[in-house]
Amino acid sequence: QVQLVDSGGGLVQAGGSLRLSCAASGDTFSRLSWGWFRQVPGNLREVVAAMPLIGRIRYLDSVKGRFTISRDIAKNTVYLQMDSLKSEDTGVYYCAAAYTSGIDIDARYWGQGTQVTVSS
Repeated sequence: QVQLVDSGGGLVQAGGSLRLSCAASGDTFSRLSWGWFRQVPGNLREVVAAMPLIGRIRYLDSVKGRFTISRDIAKNTVYLQMDSLKSEDTGVYYCAAAYTSGIDIDARYWGQGTQVTVSS
């Protein structure tokens, strides 16, 4: 069992930065794949950044070069650094964890979500 707590969202002007955090407790942190998802009302939840157990870190095309996913094993925390934010980045961001490398379809644990609002 894994518990995830998301934080770090807020209101920021376009061009600004935010860092989201996902504090994890429970199962062994390093045995999990990690991802950050975004949901906008009326749209499906989409993966914006994924850190799989096996394979390369990958990003949604629209955030490449602006967002960075990372983890601190000592702190059991996953981060999403978001720079050069755009109004279209607005949404609720969720941290997720999976026991396989397929975070897109196998996400088993979810944070509660944190709202990011980018004003233009």
